[in-house]
Amino acid sequence: MMTTSNDPLNFEAMRHAMVASQLRTTAVNDQRVVVQMTRVPREAFVPEALRAVAYRDATIDLGQGRAVNLPMATGRLLTEAYLEAGDRVLLIGAGTGYTAALLAGIVAEVVAVEENAELFAAARTALAGENKIVLVEGALSAGHVAGAPYDVLVIDGAVEEIPAALIEQVRVGGRIVTGLVDHGVTRLASGRRTEGGHGVRAFADAECAILPGFARPRAFQF
Repeated sequence: MMTTSNDPLNFEAMRHAMVASQLRTTAVNDQRVVVQMTRVPREAFVPEALRAVAYRDATIDLGQGRAVNLPMATGRLLTEAYLEAGDRVLLIGAGTGYTAALLAGIVAEVVAVEENAELFAAARTALAGENKIVLVEGALSAGHVAGAPYDVLVIDGAVEEIPAALIEQVRVGGRIVTGLVDHGVTRLASGRRTEGGHGVRAFADAECAILPGFARPRAFQF
């Protein structure tokens, strides 16, 4: 994993402040998630020019319609995933690799999918040496069938709908966490794969980075 050193901005202090003010006050109460977000250097997963704002309570624009999710959103999603040490996780929207790095400290394996070539390259560099993470370059909406079934589906961003192709890669009873876009409002949601499909319920209205390629088909109008 990429690390930072000789830091005049004191990223370690920023990291602890993020945990105290953005996570502990917003029901990010899975101690394993909190520990990982305390340990993993978020600044190593954003462009160098933006590292000074790596810990702000907002999304970080990466260009090309993509952004790093804000800490609270990622923390709440991972908390509501009820992660277990033996889990295999399908992560959609790997971006620069931050959430994959968090997950790798908790679960057995992370299959992280990213379709943007520049972000994929950045993630590959930042995650070098992480043997629990499999990076896959491909369409976010397609997931990674070859690795299915997964215990958990984490969509680290907001989508209008979850494609059936992703749901089918989760084992029955497996957990799903995602951001949702509903009439222009983003929400965080969780649920499970069922025999007949899946069910998710929003648990918080929150700012969340929107992922491209998940628009709900529009009804035809005469």
